[in-house]
Amino acid sequence: MNKQDLIEAVLANKEAGIESKAAAARAIDAVLDGIAAGIKKDGNVQLIGFGTFSVKTRAARTGRNPQTGETIKIKASKTVSFKVGAALKETAAKNKPAKK
Repeated sequence: MNKQDLIEAVLANKEAGIESKAAAARAIDAVLDGIAAGIKKDGNVQLIGFGTFSVKTRAARTGRNPQTGETIKIKASKTVSFKVGAALKETAAKNKPAKK
């Protein structure tokens, strides 16, 4: 599922009360912007039953340049991680595996 598929799913959900694709797109964008703002402000966004987005710090490390094979230093960085919630994990367990 991509963003357009998600917009269609929100539009198809009659309980949401959204009547146009543009309104569904704005709603999804607002949720994603809210998650990004929460991560920037608090470093953590918890959606009960869905999961938790949090900022993780990666330590500096050494790696290899795949083209030359030479050793390089990789700087420390921050990234966003997602830990799935129990309800979403249960839903995923009932799902058929994706076709490759």
